[in-house]
Amino acid sequence: MKNIILEMRENIALVTIDHPPANSWNLVTMNEFSETIDTLKNDQNTRVVVLTGSGERCFSAGFDVKDKDNAPEISATGRALWRDIDRFPKPVIAAVNGYAFGGGLELALACHFRLMTDHPKANLGLTELNLGIIPGWGGTQRLMRIIGKSKALDLILFSRRINAERALKIGLVDRIVPADQLMHETMAFAAELAQRPPIAVRCVLAAMSAGIYEGLDRGLQVEAEGSAAVRDTADRNEGFRAFLEKRKPVFKGK
Repeated sequence: MKNIILEMRENIALVTIDHPPANSWNLVTMNEFSETIDTLKNDQNTRVVVLTGSGERCFSAGFDVKDKDNAPEISATGRALWRDIDRFPKPVIAAVNGYAFGGGLELALACHFRLMTDHPKANLGLTELNLGIIPGWGGTQRLMRIIGKSKALDLILFSRRINAERALKIGLVDRIVPADQLMHETMAFAAELAQRPPIAVRCVLAAMSAGIYEGLDRGLQVEAEGSAAVRDTADRNEGFRAFLEKRKPVFKGK
């Protein structure tokens, strides 16, 4: 890989966008990221994925304008891939280590959780309208679902850039962390998630995704299917046994 770094730390996959200076998305980076995500989706050892950007200033600035000749393919891949992240069968955490604009913020929006640095220069925004274009990798839909329609419209239509404090206040990020502690706290959070029962986690994510993408009735159906699926698992037996024995369960994904 040239622009994507993958590190495995027990059951946690740390994926770093390493395309300086702004960790932007050209075709090479997009294809490498797609290959990495496909690998992690099917890797039985991976329970949680953490996404971050290289360096101390930038998570991702979105589309790489230097690769404009490949823009149609990059955008089509980005839309599909960000949707895959949104519907990923394992928890995905964005460690937003700096500014995130355009497609970079849209990627963070597709993640299940967002932790952000408190660095004063770290800002978030979907600023495409300044260029006469619109967010095209899911931003008009996911931002609205996370913070509400009117707030999303205000941010998008005026191309506003907001800091971490404002992002936390409106629910755009889940936690603000001192810059020098961001990865430590993110990995600690990921480690807690990795201890949860993997099959049950996957069923919860599938049910929520079905409800969002396919409607309430379908979401309830997938929930019922998941409830039946976990009933005969070894993890279910371990959970009940640990409860009766007053100890912490050890889930193995079986």
